[in-house]
Amino acid sequence: GGKIVSNLKTKFEERLSSLPLVISVLRNSLSCHPAEYEIKDECCPKCQPGTHVKKDCTEFMSTSCQTCSNGTFMSQITGLKYCLPCTNCDTGSGVKVKRSCTKTLDAICEPLEGFYCIDTKEDSCVAAEKHSECKPGQYIITKGTASKDTLCSDCSHGTFSDGTLTSCRPQTKCDAENHLIKPGTAAADAECVGNGSLTAAMISVFLLLILGVALFFFLYRKKYLSDRNVSLS
Repeated sequence: GGKIVSNLKTKFEERLSSLPLVISVLRNSLSCHPAEYEIKDECCPKCQPGTHVKKDCTEFMSTSCQTCSNGTFMSQITGLKYCLPCTNCDTGSGVKVKRSCTKTLDAICEPLEGFYCIDTKEDSCVAAEKHSECKPGQYIITKGTASKDTLCSDCSHGTFSDGTLTSCRPQTKCDAENHLIKPGTAAADAECVGNGSLTAAMISVFLLLILGVALFFFLYRKKYLSDRNVSLS
């Protein structure tokens, strides 16, 4: 009988000695609730959005939280001891503020007017570039948007555009009553002038030439006579 008692005592002592190991394993496999965070083998309640952990919980006190400072935010419950920095919508990167940063939400940026986004992060535009400008001889297929650049195409033969048109215009064709003074190009229209206008222009130039010559002789004669009178006196 004494031998049986001795065996039971030994088994009990063995199990008792293994208890700390079991407790240690349980602690290491500690699984906290999603609304809690683990710290020093304890589960502490997380802080609400717009705040961060100021002091971890203890056996006698719950987690102490602090409101995010200006320029920082926290959008979800957290066990972090700091808030996240707000996104800076830098005009140097071609973006501006679409939604300002709050304690619980980060800022959202959008492209400046006349720019399109080239890099995004979640719902925010990180960087944008200015819309391309169509060159003379090209027309705009699609105007640029906040997400896409302007799309251009070359004008076909016999049409023109200065680069600002949404379609190329046909070149003006000078008829029998009009005289071509400047051929058209892909960037500019042809220039014509009517025969009557051309004749009038030629007459005007001729008259101006005659008036110029007459004025020259008049001034020359006046100066000649003036110099002669001075020499005679």
